[in-house]
Amino acid sequence: MSSSDAAVNARSLIATFRSQIDEEITSFLDDAGSYIDSIGPELLPVSSAMQSFLIDGGKRFRPLLGAIGSMAVTGIEPDRATIKAVASLELLHACALIHDDVMDGSDTRRGNPSIHRRFEAMHREAHLSGDSAKYGEASAILLGDLALIWADLVLHRSGVGSDRLLSVLPIYDELRVELMAGQYLDVHEQSLATVDADRSLKVAKYKSGKYSIERPLHFGARLSHGSDEALVALSRYGIPIGEAFQLRDDILGVFGDPEQTGKPAGDDLREGKRTVLIALAVKGSRDSEIFSALGDPHLDPARIERIREAIISSGALTRVEEMISDRAEQAEEALSSSAIAEEAKPLLRTMAQMALHRSN
Repeated sequence: MSSSDAAVNARSLIATFRSQIDEEITSFLDDAGSYIDSIGPELLPVSSAMQSFLIDGGKRFRPLLGAIGSMAVTGIEPDRATIKAVASLELLHACALIHDDVMDGSDTRRGNPSIHRRFEAMHREAHLSGDSAKYGEASAILLGDLALIWADLVLHRSGVGSDRLLSVLPIYDELRVELMAGQYLDVHEQSLATVDADRSLKVAKYKSGKYSIERPLHFGARLSHGSDEALVALSRYGIPIGEAFQLRDDILGVFGDPEQTGKPAGDDLREGKRTVLIALAVKGSRDSEIFSALGDPHLDPARIERIREAIISSGALTRVEEMISDRAEQAEEALSSSAIAEEAKPLLRTMAQMALHRSN
C-alpha cells in the first residue's frame, strides 16, 4: 500500500472512530441531561448548555488518541467498550475548557459565548437579583465540575471490565493531576513580571502536551493492557507532538483567523498569555510594545496588527515554526519502534498532521 493510500485509509478510520465517539457522548448526554432536568425546571439551562457545548464543535483529539493508543497495542480496531471509555476524555476536556475560559475571562469558545458569558447573559436578560457576572462565573465553575463528574461516570459505566478499569485508573489519575498542575502553572506564569521561553514551554508541556497527546495514548494503551515498553514508545511520539500542538495554539492565538478559531483576533494578547511565541518575541525585539500590550483587554485591531508585525520582525514566529517542525521529526522517528503496532502508525502520522497543520 502506498503512503497516500495509507493516509486516506487512516483518515477514514479516524472519521469512523470520531462518529462512534460522538454517538457515545450523545447517548450519555441524553440520559444524564434527563436526570438533571428531572430535578427541577431551574436546571434546564444546565443540561441545554452542556448539550450544546459538548455536541456542537470539538475536534475529539483526546478520545481519538485514546482509541489509537489501544490500537497501537492490539493492532486491531477498539471494541465498543473501549470507545465508550475513551469518550470520557472529551468530558474531562470540557471541564478544562469551561474552567479555563473563566480563568482567562474569555468571551467566546468555538465561535459561541463561553459558558460563563452564556449564564451571565441569561441572568441579565431575566432581570434576576445579584451580580450577573458573578452568577455566570459561579454557574460555569459548577458546569465544569459537572463535566468532570460525568467523565468519571462515562469511564466507570463503559463496560471495559474490572481488570481493564483497574489497569487504566492510574493513568487517568495522573492525567487529571497533570492537567490541573499545568493550569496552575499557566495562571502563575501570567502573574510574573518577566517572560521566559523555558518556563512557557513547561506550561505547554503540562497544560496541553501531556494531557492532550501523551496521556490519552497511554490511556488507550493501558485499556488494552499495553506494556511499559509500549507506553515509553508512545511517549517518544506523544511528548514532542503534544508540545508542538501547544506551539501551534500559541501561533493561532495571535495570528489565527477568528472565523476558524472561534476566538477574537489576538485574543492571547488581550488575555496576557505568556506563551513561547511571546517570550521569544520579547527577547528578540527592541519593541517594548509587545510586553506592554500583554493583558490589555482594550487592544484594538490596529495595535494588534502592529504587535503581530513586531513579533514577525523579532524572528519569533519563524523560530516557533522551526520548533514545531523539529518536534514533528522527533515524533516520526519514534514511530520506528517495534513496540507500536504497525496498523496504528498511519493513524498516528495522520493525527500528527491534523494536530500541527490546522487553523483552529
